[in-house]
Amino acid sequence: MGLLDNLKAKLAPAKDKASHLAQQHEDKVDKLQHGIDKAARVVDEKTKGKYSDKIQTGTGRAKGAVDRFVHPDAMGGTGGPVPDPTTPNRPEGPPSAS
Repeated sequence: MGLLDNLKAKLAPAKDKASHLAQQHEDKVDKLQHGIDKAARVVDEKTKGKYSDKIQTGTGRAKGAVDRFVHPDAMGGTGGPVPDPTTPNRPEGPPSAS
């Protein structure tokens, strides 16, 4: 088991507890999401719309992260480990003799 796997395993209980607390205070999480929208509007106004697409992308990702934190099972997650996107997909079993 690698260092990152050990770190994830040790942080999992804290993440679960924080997620549980976020679920208990979902009204405050909603206020956080409104704050994200408000901050995005202010930044978009200050930059005169020059970075609107990047601001929208960042806002969507931030709100998505909050949603996944509060509702980890709603996205089809099992609470288990997330696959590493840098690991290539390899077929199972022995290599073919071709």
